[in-house]
Amino acid sequence: MKLRYFIPSVLAVVAAMFTSCSDDNDPTYLDNLRVSSSYVAINQNGGSTSIDVNATESWSVDAESVPAWLTISPAQGGAGQTSVSFSAESSLDGRTAEVLFNCGGKTQRINVIQGLATVSPATCAEVIAGPDSKNYRVTGTVKSIANTTYGNWYLVDETGEVYIYGTLDKKGAEKNFLSLGIDVGDVVTVEGPKTTYNGTVELVNVTVLSIKKSLIKIESGGEAAFDANGGDFMVQLTVAGDGPYIDIDDAGKSWVGISSIVKTDTTTNVMFHVAANQEESARTANIEFKSTSGKTVSTVSASVSQMGLSGTLTNPFSVEDAIAYCQTLSGETANDFFVKGKISKIEVDKNGVSQEFGSYGNATFWISSDGNFNDDLTKDFECYRVLWLGNQKWAEGNAQISVGDEVIICGKLTLYKGTAETSGNKAYIYSINGVTTDVNGIGSLAAPFNIAGAMNCIDNGWTGDVFVQGIVSKFANNGEFGAKYGNGTFWISDDGTFNDDLTKDFEAYRVLWLGNKKWEEGDDQLHVGDKVILHGQLTKYGSTYETNQNKAYVYEVSHLAQ
Repeated sequence: MKLRYFIPSVLAVVAAMFTSCSDDNDPTYLDNLRVSSSYVAINQNGGSTSIDVNATESWSVDAESVPAWLTISPAQGGAGQTSVSFSAESSLDGRTAEVLFNCGGKTQRINVIQGLATVSPATCAEVIAGPDSKNYRVTGTVKSIANTTYGNWYLVDETGEVYIYGTLDKKGAEKNFLSLGIDVGDVVTVEGPKTTYNGTVELVNVTVLSIKKSLIKIESGGEAAFDANGGDFMVQLTVAGDGPYIDIDDAGKSWVGISSIVKTDTTTNVMFHVAANQEESARTANIEFKSTSGKTVSTVSASVSQMGLSGTLTNPFSVEDAIAYCQTLSGETANDFFVKGKISKIEVDKNGVSQEFGSYGNATFWISSDGNFNDDLTKDFECYRVLWLGNQKWAEGNAQISVGDEVIICGKLTLYKGTAETSGNKAYIYSINGVTTDVNGIGSLAAPFNIAGAMNCIDNGWTGDVFVQGIVSKFANNGEFGAKYGNGTFWISDDGTFNDDLTKDFEAYRVLWLGNKKWEEGDDQLHVGDKVILHGQLTKYGSTYETNQNKAYVYEVSHLAQ
């Protein structure tokens, strides 16, 4: 339900107060419905007041006209006399409503008042610091408009910013914001109750008391966004008075500049240039346009944002970003770029033989963001004849790739007959499953991590699922698998010896059983000396390297001890 406000005249307020104190008021008549009073007053500390409704047929209260703070009971009735109660909780200050009673196609209006609806002017900062449900009158500048149907917009003054959620038109109705003619830059005085929604301070369903039109208006170009290369953009203004005066904030003065200002009979066009961003972090700037006339000053703002460098080691391209970048290329890139994704398909030759790493020392495979091969040039990136870790040719004895491995590729990119790919033999696997060497495994099923590899993966901040291999060396605190929780806790080492050394022992913490399922009575049980392969997420708790609780499981077990 939406609250509708009206500003009662002094006479109406007095009449409402008088109604609450006297039983001798003349009833208000319609042909088929009459009420003992069309004004209802409720004590500001809360309470109830009743009126009598006499009807010749069924009647009902228009639910949309009843604000959330007011309770009417009963809300409908039949022919005859009915006592209707109006009640409300205590209020911080005065509030009013107009409630509609419908009967036989006719409407009786009941004006409800609680306390005296007097509101003092406040700043945005005072609204933010004040209590919810209190009415405020605030004057500020329209910063931006979020919704032109209900009238949702941002009001700012020199003390802060308040979100206006819902704006009533001159008749007290909603969904007619455009009829008010409010634009960004206008100075507006509004009145309404405060609420806080998910941390955002709002004035809800405000009444507009005055509008002072801005001397300057942005017609187009109020928001501009660029990639790291930068570029040009234009802001088109309508200006009255003296202006525009332009101020680029401190955050943007080093990379946003004014190229030209061209005035026509109707508009002023300001051209800006955005310099290339040599940093990885994104950046934003605010541009203020001001016009004056006598003592009147109007201000509007535009914003410009720019991405940081991408395709770097610390900010690698996603697969989609790499593909989009390659579509802009007319040849091979001069620089090396980093691309991150999951192996989704390994190329096969015309005989169906997989083109994994082999005698040529390179391999061809596809990566996607989710590890699924889509056969879609917008979702699959081809790693064409890439080299192995360390930018070296793959050699016998090195680990081997498999579908699902997460890789970061480094090298030159190109577009070949519409396919985004690496240049042959000019790119390599920088890391695979979080490691840059395969000495301790690469976390795949074919080459699972040993203990040192798992620890190295964790230290590198890797969060994806990997495979870890070891021999059960000890059960932690009777941590064998049990049916109660369906998991188990134990230690593994490379040689099956428990060393009580956090650099040689890895904790399988509350791992699930084979098939990534909870262990049940009747399932097999692990023993010290069993060789296991774990699969799942790894983490570090304090100084202990371990699996992430209930996010890893025993993938394979060999009972070497028996």
